[in-house]
Amino acid sequence: MMNIKLALLLILSTMAVVFVAQNVVVVEIGFLFWSGSISSALLIFITLMLGFLLGWFLNDYLRYRKYKGRAVYSRSEF
Repeated sequence: MMNIKLALLLILSTMAVVFVAQNVVVVEIGFLFWSGSISSALLIFITLMLGFLLGWFLNDYLRYRKYKGRAVYSRSEF
């Protein structure tokens, strides 16, 4: 099992390096009165992380609202 995890980690790491190498171009970003330059790979990574965090927090919030009437709120109930 450890060899499978190691192989998967190596494959994902290689794919990440190839992705970054192919997306090194700097892009200009403008939002309202703010503008800046950032690598497209970094922009995609930051957007992905923000999406994961937003989805995680939204899921927790919706679960909390669903089980708010219960006396005890714990992750093991889900």
